[in-house]
Amino acid sequence: MRALVVSELSSDLSGVELRDMPAPTRNAGEVLVRVHAASLNFPDLLMTQGKYQFKPEMPFVCGLEMAGEVIEAELGSGFAPGDPVIGGNKTGAFAEIAGIPARGLSHLAKGVSFTEGAAMGAAYSTAYTGLVELCGLQKGQWVLIHGASGGVGLAAVDLAKALGAKVIAASGVEDKLERIEALYQPDATLLAEGRFREKVTEITGGNLCDIVFDPVGGDIFDESTRCVAFAGKLVVVGFTSGRIAEIATNIPLIKGFSIVGLRAGEYARRFPERGIAISQQITKLTEAGRIKPAIDRILPLSSWRDGFEAMANRELVGKVVFEPGK
Repeated sequence: MRALVVSELSSDLSGVELRDMPAPTRNAGEVLVRVHAASLNFPDLLMTQGKYQFKPEMPFVCGLEMAGEVIEAELGSGFAPGDPVIGGNKTGAFAEIAGIPARGLSHLAKGVSFTEGAAMGAAYSTAYTGLVELCGLQKGQWVLIHGASGGVGLAAVDLAKALGAKVIAASGVEDKLERIEALYQPDATLLAEGRFREKVTEITGGNLCDIVFDPVGGDIFDESTRCVAFAGKLVVVGFTSGRIAEIATNIPLIKGFSIVGLRAGEYARRFPERGIAISQQITKLTEAGRIKPAIDRILPLSSWRDGFEAMANRELVGKVVFEPGK
């Protein structure tokens, strides 16, 4: 089979190559899946550079999530050959065949293509865990979502709108705001640069935001601490800006807000029953037509470099999906 392998950490993808290699055999507790589509996530890029908190032993097949058909599964696993599934692990998805722990898989929602399914899992589970599970999102609340052109940010915009929140979609690139608006019709868009608190105050009528969802970090986090309403929550999702922000603890004390750390995958692993419930809720919303992922481009796995470079250069509005069979 063909697979995308990281054999050496590098800043320029020079340690990544598409290889022919033996297909994996199924280990105990795993499901063997023929991968039809696999989506690119920011941690995939970071892992090629050794900058992600999880550092797999090299060489490894990269790729967090995929959608495909079951080839082989244990009796009692809940899966059978031919079942369409979505899910993944920390590695292994960018290949024609993947061995995935059964706990990391779900049945593909009805009416959803493999391409859409591959683009949903990590992004929407992250958005749901942060907004609903950890922050208790309520209808009518103001939610400021940074990095709204990325896969996780767009999923958060889509989900928050579907659940009745009032959404401010923020991006650091102005022309991306028009594309976000066309996709999901947020209540407002925001160019996230400089002192944007005044704009947030204007948009919310002086109320500021009940939830700020921040995958960016750095200067965006710093200014976002001024945009959270009293008793609100600032969700730390990641640091795509490259700088991990720091905060003096008197700021959340005086302003009366909470800082919430979000690791959706770890949350589901530590609380598997909640992970299952989150997956079920996302499936219900999907099958009802209330949420749908935005896909920027679909590429054959042979064009993997184009996708990685587009992500590194921040060109995307939505997900990159690879098709390993092409």
